[in-house]
Amino acid sequence: MAPRTKTSENVEGGEAPRRSSRIASIPAPEVVAKPAPARKASSSKKRPADEAEEGKADASTSKKTKADAVAEKVDGAEVQEPATGLEPIDIGDRLPSLTLKNEKGEDVQVAELAAEKGVVFFLVPKADTPGCTTQACAFRDVYPDFSSHNVEVYCLSADTSAAQSKWQLKKELPYPLLSDPKRILITALGATEGGKTKRSHFIFAKGGKLLEKKIPVKPADSPTLALEFIKSLEAAA
Repeated sequence: MAPRTKTSENVEGGEAPRRSSRIASIPAPEVVAKPAPARKASSSKKRPADEAEEGKADASTSKKTKADAVAEKVDGAEVQEPATGLEPIDIGDRLPSLTLKNEKGEDVQVAELAAEKGVVFFLVPKADTPGCTTQACAFRDVYPDFSSHNVEVYCLSADTSAAQSKWQLKKELPYPLLSDPKRILITALGATEGGKTKRSHFIFAKGGKLLEKKIPVKPADSPTLALEFIKSLEAAA
């Protein structure tokens, strides 16, 4: 029987075979650590659900901001921004609440002008021009007749108070002149066309009700027609 080799004994005895000195002398290869894979940057793209929620929040904020700009709460009451225009004024309507400047630059509340007297507004396209001067001077010459019938006369135009004051002094106009540079009252009366004032006149009764309007009217005829209408009312009373 052949003798057992050392190797076979180790195997049968369950011992792991020893590495030879030659193999052990070979250096083990260096293990290079692989860099960890870079994490993908989170996408800036939002999920539809997130976008919907943010959209609701933005809409709510914008609505609140707009509402705050239009109205504010004062002592529990909502105050709206003032309207920039007036409703059209026709026969039977009353003088509106509106503040204008007179030829002296003073504030005049239009609604209060007819509180004690009847009122005639005559409208001119431009102060100190030939046709407007004819109309203004014609009202000047019969101004005492209007006063005797308890009616006040006002010239209304889009001119500045300074231009009206100069014209008033130049032509010795005895009645007030009202400046309506944005043509707010002029437009409400229906006397605006193409960005210009139409020559006209309007008669309001004491209390502010519109009784008569003439659009257009000739410069020299305006005061005569207005005075005749006022006299006819008194005759009919």
